Amino acid sequence: MEERVTGAVDAWLRWLPGWSPGTHRGRARLCRRCTGSPLLTAAGIGADVPHQVTHALVSRMQRIIDRRVDEFTERELPTLHAELTGAELWRSGGYDPAAGLAPEYEGLDPDPEPVEGEQPFLFTLAGLAEETRPEPPLPRPPLSAEEKQRLRREIELADRCAEEAGRAVCFALVSHRPRIQTAITRFVEPQVQALLDELSRHLEPPQ
Repeated sequence: MEERVTGAVDAWLRWLPGWSPGTHRGRARLCRRCTGSPLLTAAGIGADVPHQVTHALVSRMQRIIDRRVDEFTERELPTLHAELTGAELWRSGGYDPAAGLAPEYEGLDPDPEPVEGEQPFLFTLAGLAEETRPEPPLPRPPLSAEEKQRLRREIELADRCAEEAGRAVCFALVSHRPRIQTAITRFVEPQVQALLDELSRHLEPPQ
């Protein structure tokens, strides 16, 4: 786990120098992945760091947690693994706007927020994904009472695995705080300050 976290932090540090404040329209929705995440606390990242910077790190850490849970599920939880595999086959086909995204975009809404007064969008990525999803050929067979009980138990074990993996990632992140904070100071804070300075120059003085 520590090696995976180190590799993910290294990848984030390689990505960060190319970051610049986004010019796209801001979003009103809170990011469910980042808001209140203990991963940010472990990394020593404050609330004043731009969201795309924090999201890129959190998403890389979440991939490590998900991978650990997937490995545990495949190895130890046959009922849940079979259910997830069947559900994945059930949903396969069609267009998936979230497939293959880089970590800094993973988990974000792919469609921009509509703005009052502008021309409506011809289509949305979510709508296109829904339109291209094929019809399932046959309904999935229902689970027996015994299978449902076993599935509930295995879900609890998978949740416990996710919690343990999350704690392990947080502990591993703490040792990388100096590198993370140094990179933010060097590459992020000057750009944020430049934006604030530019905004101040364009503000009219009070009458």
